Amino acid sequence: MRRILLVLLSFSLAGCSWFSWLPWVDRDEQKKQQKPMQLVSFDAEVRLDHVWRASVGRGLGKKYLRLDPTVLADRIYAADGYGELIALDRFTGKRVWRTKVGAVEKGMLGAVNFLDRKDPSFVSGGVGAGAGYVLLGTTLGEVIALSAVDGSEVWRSRVDSEVLAAPITGDGLVFVQTIDGRLLALEEDDGEIRWSFVNQVPVLTLRGTSTPVYSSDVVYTGFANGMLSALRSENGEPIWQHRVMLPEGRSELDRLVDIDGSPLVLGRVVYAVAYQGKLKALRRSDGAMLWENDLSSYLDLGEGYGQVYVVGDSDVVTAVDQQTAEVVWTNEQLQRRRLTSPIAYSNYVVVGDDQGYLHVLAQSDGRFLGRRKIDGKGLRSDLIVEGGVLYVFGNSGSLHALEIRSR
Repeated sequence: MRRILLVLLSFSLAGCSWFSWLPWVDRDEQKKQQKPMQLVSFDAEVRLDHVWRASVGRGLGKKYLRLDPTVLADRIYAADGYGELIALDRFTGKRVWRTKVGAVEKGMLGAVNFLDRKDPSFVSGGVGAGAGYVLLGTTLGEVIALSAVDGSEVWRSRVDSEVLAAPITGDGLVFVQTIDGRLLALEEDDGEIRWSFVNQVPVLTLRGTSTPVYSSDVVYTGFANGMLSALRSENGEPIWQHRVMLPEGRSELDRLVDIDGSPLVLGRVVYAVAYQGKLKALRRSDGAMLWENDLSSYLDLGEGYGQVYVVGDSDVVTAVDQQTAEVVWTNEQLQRRRLTSPIAYSNYVVVGDDQGYLHVLAQSDGRFLGRRKIDGKGLRSDLIVEGGVLYVFGNSGSLHALEIRSR
């Protein structure tokens, strides 16, 4: 009995939630550690002004979807989780066209079945754009190409597994990554599969995939087993592969090393980060490591001022020097707020959070410069900067165009 009590006590002292019912466990302290960090007051140096705002369908729904809008020429395209896609003039927010790519499944008895609480959203990968197309992926294993001019469907290709990242274009092909560890190249004209590269998927992974990056006839992408690959765009032949992080630990949770963020390609270097792993800088020509830093993230990287910006899995924002791997600054005041990927805008780094706030930090030292609440249902999708305007897509389906101005 004494040994059993000692074991229980050791778990409780470690903060294990399995034993939160025991009288000596500080429940208030546990809840405090799990709650998003309270926002701190500061003297704002900039303000976030609306240029325009618009509504996109029913929003992202209850599933963990990150449907990023995309800009092509003078238009911005955005989709909700239920098949609605719109094109807007990116300067005025005026709608150019609107279309639906599929019907929402309503379940048994349709709309009158109040007991069926399943979220029927099915658009899970997007929005991609290029070669005159707007591209979407679905949970049903389809890639859909629509005309960027009028929204008419051009082709629809079956890839047999969920698409959780935006398809991209390059070299006359559409590249798409599926949740089962495949990178496929589809013919730009009709969606026929030209080649497929298969990577082993671990038993347990995060729900997400890396969005491939195309540059100079090479496709770079990360996989759930911690591997970063560079492939020839023409035929899918591997040029090199580098393991950003080797799975370690006894449990499958300990061994999660997914690369869900897009590789960051800058000049002769490609940067990548793994969950529970490392941030690495690799030589583009052969994948040789230039440096590494112990940082963990499942989001895209940002860059500016000669720095790489990382939102860690605990929502600490870190700036790392691109050349030396030295940590320039960290901001720990947004922990557990479930931040978006960081993006550089002028002299600023901008992130959104799950409670709908947009935070403006200084690229020089990470201090707070501005803040504004954008969407009551939170922010999850990546932010976009184009032509000095910041585009933000909220979970409710609200699309905002903003400018950051000095006070």
